[in-house]
Amino acid sequence: MQELSENEFDGAIAQGFTLVDFSAEWCGPCKALLPTINKLATEYAGRMSVYGVDIDKTQSIAMKCGVMSVPTLILFKQGKPVDRVVGMVSERDLRKKIDAALS
Repeated sequence: MQELSENEFDGAIAQGFTLVDFSAEWCGPCKALLPTINKLATEYAGRMSVYGVDIDKTQSIAMKCGVMSVPTLILFKQGKPVDRVVGMVSERDLRKKIDAALS
């Protein structure tokens, strides 16, 4: 999963569906969720882009998106947020949210 910088963020989420994983190096739940995010990124390739944002390296993006805790996952459509998950989430529940947004 590519980590976005401040300069790349707006362009990366501008087209189609994009899932952004807001996390931090020190966050245990973020690390636990990462294999699920990577699996879904592979399964939904071509239908949705998946990126990561380290809130410690790019605090301005986290503030702009209203991220108050990690992990936070935001699903964007054409640059606009359409769904958000804060905290740990099961693969099944995350997949439901993604499928609902893509349909």
